[in-house]
Amino acid sequence: MARQSQLIFLGAPGSGKGTQANYLVKNFGYKHVSTGDLLRAEIGKGSSLGMRVKGIIDAGHLVDDMTVLDLLKANCDTSSGHFIFDGFPRTLNQAKLLDEQLLRGCATQAVYFKMDLEALVQRITNRRVAPKSGMIYNLLTRPPKRPGICDVSGEPLIHRKDDTEEVIRNRIDVFKATIDEMVEFYTQKGILKVINANAEENAIRENLLSALGLNGVNKDLPY
Repeated sequence: MARQSQLIFLGAPGSGKGTQANYLVKNFGYKHVSTGDLLRAEIGKGSSLGMRVKGIIDAGHLVDDMTVLDLLKANCDTSSGHFIFDGFPRTLNQAKLLDEQLLRGCATQAVYFKMDLEALVQRITNRRVAPKSGMIYNLLTRPPKRPGICDVSGEPLIHRKDDTEEVIRNRIDVFKATIDEMVEFYTQKGILKVINANAEENAIRENLLSALGLNGVNKDLPY
């Protein structure tokens, strides 16, 4: 059944992957995989893998693909849990490794949140976040009721340093260099769903649930 699939979310930074992943986590029991969080947690455990990761980072190097795969295998038991991989894979090689070493034999769906990249620049540069409540606002499309203040917690909103136009355009350039071959890879496997991420949040959610076969699923049922 579709709701038993492992999910791979593809899309440019700010295309809404995280927002939709959070919804699936809260309502359908998925676990959202953040490689950054896993790296920090493994280092905190003081495990042999964590110490290997710490050594790589302390030396100023990027964590290599095989080490990330070892991290995922140590923390993602696909025989008993259902995961959303968001932020990994970022390259065709990572996609192949994930498929071969972790998801082989699993029912899997890849979702591409496709969006006009110029519109995306506007979306991200107008994004404001509330660190404590986790709420995300947009000055153009979803502003807070009081300027600069979170509706939920009353805390000041912040404009993250990586939400500036220069940083965003650099990240988009990196994304454009790798996305086409990844889309082709998952298309050839017959598991790719494409979602129009230019739409409003609720419309994106409805399209996503429909694509995944989750519309009308009883959310209270266990997997």
